[in-house]
Amino acid sequence: MAHTIELWIAALLTFMIFSFLYKDNPFYKFAEHLFVGVSAAYWMVIGIWSTLMPNLVARLWPSSVSGFINMPEDAQPEYHFIIPAIFGILMLTRLIDRISWLSRWAMAFVIGFAAGTNFTRYLQSDFVGQIYNSMLPIIVKADGGIAVGAAISSIVLMVGVICALIYFFFSKEHTGAFGAASRLGIWFLMVTFGAAFGYTVMARISLLTGRVQFLGEWLTSIF
Repeated sequence: MAHTIELWIAALLTFMIFSFLYKDNPFYKFAEHLFVGVSAAYWMVIGIWSTLMPNLVARLWPSSVSGFINMPEDAQPEYHFIIPAIFGILMLTRLIDRISWLSRWAMAFVIGFAAGTNFTRYLQSDFVGQIYNSMLPIIVKADGGIAVGAAISSIVLMVGVICALIYFFFSKEHTGAFGAASRLGIWFLMVTFGAAFGYTVMARISLLTGRVQFLGEWLTSIF
């Protein structure tokens, strides 16, 4: 009985969301608000029990969470965690207009710390990694000969990278051979964006397929 009720609720909410294809209506707004509210509440609870409780409360008052979180029996309070607790409270002052300026201190610390710690990681994993992956040999040898397909792929990659970089070089007027390379760079960029958009659409289509299959199972259970 409970499973049947859950199935009906899920099917009705799915139809409410699909009703937006006709036009905006109260049923769609209800389903949208319900989804946002439930998602926010769910992730808030997950954040409290997976982040706040083990990383702050358990550090300051280990005995108070011993029944919920695995803590050593001889765990002692770590009072230096009061500092991040203060920063967390300062972030909440943004909700109060008179003292909202205090939240800037916490935000400045968080953004500065995140930028500093992620800078070197970004350079190594993204920036330097992309440069390394773009510097491929033009002549690829395999089985005592030349791998024509791999060689063509390397040439296309090299031309695409150079032309795309030329497109974003605005210190020189895009005329002549420089302009032709810039226009070719636009084509490479459009192909890249189109492929990324197509991949996104396919992901959404897979979600739609799942919901349609669910509705099919729901109709099968009725009839």
